[in-house]
Amino acid sequence: MKKDKIIMSNMAFFGYHGVLKEENAIGQKFFVDAKLYMDTKDAGQTDDMNKGVSYAEVYDVIKVIVEEKQFDLIEALAENIASEVLAKFVLLEGIEVTIKKPEAPVAGIFDYFGVEIYRGRHA
Repeated sequence: MKKDKIIMSNMAFFGYHGVLKEENAIGQKFFVDAKLYMDTKDAGQTDDMNKGVSYAEVYDVIKVIVEEKQFDLIEALAENIASEVLAKFVLLEGIEVTIKKPEAPVAGIFDYFGVEIYRGRHA
């Protein structure tokens, strides 16, 4: 069954995540996608923001986590984003977070390395 979702795609941030010391000192770009799962019917029918979730506020939460916190693993970054967004926005049923690391320290040609997680309120 399809679920309603708010889509936040390809948000770009500069952060200091990685196992290597150079990554923590120099930093790099990270791209984040978030899909916010919730029933949007009431918000859509009433045009009432109180029955929805502000993607601008969710963006601010994600921005602070990516730019001001530091993790060795992008898995930990994704987990922190998912748990904090679910905790702050009670109307959400779940969240899917994708972290893309286009400048990963890997000798090779690639678009990005990344991780994608889904966390539900009752999962």
